[in-house]
Amino acid sequence: MAERSNVGRLYKSTVIGVPYLWLLVFFLVPFLIVLKISFSTTAIAQPPYLPVFDFAWSSIVDGVKEFVPDNYGFLLDDPLYIDAYLSSLRIAFVSTLLALLVGYPFAYGMAKAPAGLRPILLMMTILPFWTSFLIRVYAWIGILKNEGLLNQFLLWTGLISAPLTILNTETAIYIGIVYSYLPFMVLPIYASLERMDGRLIEAANDLGCPPVKAFWKITFPLSLPGVLAGAFLVFIPAVGEFVIPDLLGGSETLMIGKTLWDEFFSNRDWPVASAVAVILLLVLVIPIVFFQRAQAKVDR
Repeated sequence: MAERSNVGRLYKSTVIGVPYLWLLVFFLVPFLIVLKISFSTTAIAQPPYLPVFDFAWSSIVDGVKEFVPDNYGFLLDDPLYIDAYLSSLRIAFVSTLLALLVGYPFAYGMAKAPAGLRPILLMMTILPFWTSFLIRVYAWIGILKNEGLLNQFLLWTGLISAPLTILNTETAIYIGIVYSYLPFMVLPIYASLERMDGRLIEAANDLGCPPVKAFWKITFPLSLPGVLAGAFLVFIPAVGEFVIPDLLGGSETLMIGKTLWDEFFSNRDWPVASAVAVILLLVLVIPIVFFQRAQAKVDR
């Protein structure tokens, strides 16, 4: 009996410990390395910063004394970085809202579809992931450019008399982000709607509640966990997106992902780029932590 209990404890510890070990190795350690680089100074060396991975406490203290005016303070003084943060948050917020407007009806239709049809709809939702993300973004260039499929179709139908300029605009970025991250919005909402007890709607209808009112009073509130999960899954990666703004938004697009790329690979300023990444992480993580605490208080 004692041996079985020990085996059970070991199994439980392993199940709990493996995810924490994964986070420690692949999140916390890389974050500490980036944080340490953000305390460093730029140098003509390989790698291009000093000191290099010296984790002595004295060097960290010296770094803290020096990093404010050199790295983090520099970000606050240069409006380029503040504008990049604000622009990224705005584009990510609008993209998340558009993904919700498109994804919720799709998820609702999947949940209400016949049981035999749901696996097919689910497969169609995840089917784009079978193709390379880069290839899918490049495909939108062929669709949105002036001589692309979309303009050719609109000209053929007579809806427009001259090609629309969509590529290299924010509109193209919104299209690319919504298309690329739409499954992350659809799947959590579908999971919430599919678990919902349909008898609640039947009871509301029997009591004379109109379908629209029943949706806003019953269906939507019960699907909020899926909506919030989908919003986080779209918003967080969209803030730091680099490929879509670079390929579809053009050189005039200002987003923090492109700014990070320029600092790392064009300017070779790894300490400033690391400071940008640290602040971006804090901007995303701190509100989520406060939200989760507030949600936990509400659930209690």
